[in-house]
Amino acid sequence: MAGGQEAVKHMEDHLNPFVMQIKASRKERHGTVDLYLPEADEPRPAIVFVHGGPLPAAVTPRPHEWPVFAGYGAMAAAAGVLGAVVAHRLHTPADYPLVAAQVQQAIDTVRADPRADADRVALWFFSGGALLMADWVNRPPDWLRCVAATYPVLAPLPGWPVEPRFHPTTTVGDCGKMPIVLTRAGREHELIAAGVQAFVDAADAANCRLEIIDVPNGRHGFDYLDPGEESRDAVETALGTVLSSLA
Repeated sequence: MAGGQEAVKHMEDHLNPFVMQIKASRKERHGTVDLYLPEADEPRPAIVFVHGGPLPAAVTPRPHEWPVFAGYGAMAAAAGVLGAVVAHRLHTPADYPLVAAQVQQAIDTVRADPRADADRVALWFFSGGALLMADWVNRPPDWLRCVAATYPVLAPLPGWPVEPRFHPTTTVGDCGKMPIVLTRAGREHELIAAGVQAFVDAADAANCRLEIIDVPNGRHGFDYLDPGEESRDAVETALGTVLSSLA
């Protein structure tokens, strides 16, 4: 989430159901990764979901266990791909280098799994976790087919001592043909919305393949705060766009 204090204040909201009704899938925990497994006899593409932050270490349950992220993992599996939800430790803005390494380790774990197609992987970031996409939007590796971001924080907020490496607006450059799928909340916090617009401007200037999905009445966290057709349509559209990149 975008702010730790706000997250603690409204923890009951974060335990709301995911806006999509998804059939439960088989789940396995491998270190810091929860794998949601499709019914398949051959290796399948994978979507790696990276939740937000910073959040205090005392918050329980941890975000990867919230209904919304478990829902995304199960949704991926129901669509026939491997869903992987990362459990990382983004507790303060100073933790981004540590968490980047944890995300890299999680990606390595997913790609090494024999049930995953290591050459067809998408990364999907949320909220404050989206600063981590700065590592992936410039000269992405061949196996990375798509980067997605939902209600993302794409510029450090005031008072966040985040090193330049984690500024997606300044790192976005040679994106190649890889699509970037950006889902924007219409009722986003003003400072976050400004960072999103700065990223859009930078991505356009770099001729990136930017796919924008707008949720005009959605709040930051619309996929568990704002149940309704608009939110469901946005999630379905984002998933469909990501899946098309993995085909």
